Amino acid sequence: MNKFFLTALIGCWGIGCVADDEALTLDELMPMFGWDFEATEIRSEKVGDGLFVLFGVGGNIAVSVGSDGVMIVDDQFPEMMDKIYDAVATLGGTRHASRESPQIDYAINSHWHFDHAQGNLALGPAGTQIVAQSNARVDMASGGVINLVLARYGQSPYPADALPSITFDDGMQFHYNGERIDLMHFGPAHTTGDVAVFFRDHNAVHLGDVFNNAGYPFIDADSGGDIDGMIAFCQQTLDQLEPGAVVIPGHGEITDTDALADYIAMLTTVRDRVKKLMDAGKSLQDIMASNPTADYTDRYGEESASLGFVDRIYTSLAKKR
Repeated sequence: MNKFFLTALIGCWGIGCVADDEALTLDELMPMFGWDFEATEIRSEKVGDGLFVLFGVGGNIAVSVGSDGVMIVDDQFPEMMDKIYDAVATLGGTRHASRESPQIDYAINSHWHFDHAQGNLALGPAGTQIVAQSNARVDMASGGVINLVLARYGQSPYPADALPSITFDDGMQFHYNGERIDLMHFGPAHTTGDVAVFFRDHNAVHLGDVFNNAGYPFIDADSGGDIDGMIAFCQQTLDQLEPGAVVIPGHGEITDTDALADYIAMLTTVRDRVKKLMDAGKSLQDIMASNPTADYTDRYGEESASLGFVDRIYTSLAKKR
């Protein structure tokens, strides 16, 4: 998720504005993110010939367009799909023979969360082949409550025609639009089913919410996400990239390997600080009060924006004790 959500909800911290057993609906959650399906337009940015990124409501969408067709990474929401179709057509997507919108041949889900994968509800029935790591498919089929720390969101199970029809465990390859595209899973990180999608000819990667370039990350620790795994996932991704690589985050602007390296350093430093305080017997409240992210305010957000991040680090580490 992103810093704007956590900042908006911080006023509810300790007040109990959302009961432990109460999960918000999407309509209730939308204002907290500042999302508006009607008002938000799709913005595109070119990475290279045939590779683009779309920004709208929810996670960033990578788009590969070429002679083989259209492949996207993440698909936001069905309410945004007409705008996404229009943007893809502008980028060169071929119109579907039976409708005005272009055919999206493949949609890769970077993980199971609603703001990246709920567009499956529109794409699956339209004939798009949906691809995901096997754990992500299990989570989409089961649904469940996503504990955002300051609120809980109930993600409903996806119907069969919106589930990934192609899954993998550790990795798979596409040879598509003249490019080798590698899908790699490096273990639990943001969730248990994250995917790094490498566009090899473009020296680019889409990392989903394993890398948030809009503030502190969210670790879905209640569903198996893990701070140590997130650090390892980012480092193994970085090790795969050539100098000058383009890094596409789940949220925020396109960036580079320096930003990813800085992010890894931040994750590692804050993790180590939280662990040291836990080893000393400090409570979660004590750790939060110590402000372990103080020196990252300028880059990732104020202390209030980091509380959910610190909570999820603590929860992740506590599970291993």
